[in-house]
Amino acid sequence: MILGRVVGNVVTTRKSPRLEGFKILVVVPVNPDGTRKSGYIIAIDAVGAGAGELVLTVAGSSSREDVKTKRARTDTTIIAIVDDVNFTRKREA
Repeated sequence: MILGRVVGNVVTTRKSPRLEGFKILVVVPVNPDGTRKSGYIIAIDAVGAGAGELVLTVAGSSSREDVKTKRARTDTTIIAIVDDVNFTRKREA
């Protein structure tokens, strides 16, 4: 799983019929403290995420395990909108 922040969307004129009904979003990976990592992830949205939201993504076969995405043929899916990340003990440096 990868923690990320939604920074944009992908607009398409045509897409696979299996992706109909899904938004395609651009996600930037982030550390648990919210600092940005390098790169971008393109993911379909299974939970109704929007710009600026902190999300949890899964990739590979896990991205097709949800009832909604079983037939989507996607490599990465947003599966959760994250409200907060808490540490139960002091983090190691």
